[in-house]
Amino acid sequence: MIPTLETERLLLRQQTMADWPAYAGLMMSDHAVHMEGPHTLADAWGLFCHDLAQWPLMGHGALMLESRDTGACLGQVGINHGPLFPEHELGWLVYPEAQGRGYAFEAARALRDWGFEVRGLKTLVSHIAPENFRSRRLAERLGAEIETDAERPGPEVLVYRHKR
Repeated sequence: MIPTLETERLLLRQQTMADWPAYAGLMMSDHAVHMEGPHTLADAWGLFCHDLAQWPLMGHGALMLESRDTGACLGQVGINHGPLFPEHELGWLVYPEAQGRGYAFEAARALRDWGFEVRGLKTLVSHIAPENFRSRRLAERLGAEIETDAERPGPEVLVYRHKR
């Protein structure tokens, strides 16, 4: 039920407990500021479980980014939906040591295309904090455009709409 997607450099795969320490470390650090963090250990655990639970509940969720060369886990990409998201949302995070190498672009493009082509989603958005310039540039590189009248999870969030 949970796919494994392959890109040139990455395996996008189901998360495992081996991924938890690095994920928790990121979510409890200042690097999580654009994800409403830093989070407590309990909140980070809830987010980690949420990312996996969406697969059987919604037919989509998060996948971990694994380097095909080294096997290292580099971050996560996901499609979110449900009570906390007004519409299907494409999100990403890359661990600090792996940032700036195009992994988020590669992973987000692969999962976006899977969502449209395999899952049959009609629309995808990315919710991005205005001051998160790296994610804003990434959304724009993916071809997404700001939509000012879209429903959003909070008034301070920018909504980038991805084209099919």
